[in-house]
Amino acid sequence: MGYGVHPPPHRFFTFYSAIFFQLLLYHNYILFRTTMVSMDLPTAVNSYQFGERAKSGLIMASQLAIALTGFSEQERAGGKRMLLLMMESIRSELQFAFRDTGRQDFQKAINSLNEAISLVEGNQPEQASEKIAAAISASTTPAQEAWQVLKEHGLI
Repeated sequence: MGYGVHPPPHRFFTFYSAIFFQLLLYHNYILFRTTMVSMDLPTAVNSYQFGERAKSGLIMASQLAIALTGFSEQERAGGKRMLLLMMESIRSELQFAFRDTGRQDFQKAINSLNEAISLVEGNQPEQASEKIAAAISASTTPAQEAWQVLKEHGLI
């Protein structure tokens, strides 16, 4: 059906929304493909190391939080204490990472981990594992960006 220059009014939004959506997708694709991470090499090395280390510790903490739900009542108190010690140790590492690199993603990971610690203290380890997952995501971002910088310099 020929509409001439413009589609009829009832098809206006559908027609132009589709064009806008295609431009938006194309625009985001271009931005995604051309976004460069600006980070000096020492910061990149530290961010990568801190991020990967935090991710590993957080994954273990998440697995232990889930395992805690299957402990007997007698085992649960000791397991909870050990899990909290581990989580506090990971939090210390994240605080050091934040102070050293200034990356806000590490602070986001600390905030999520603080919430997870509170949930474990409140005997809600299942919900804590969800907060730990958010901390994993936040701590992975600086590591991914650092990896990109290190790869560009041929170090990975």
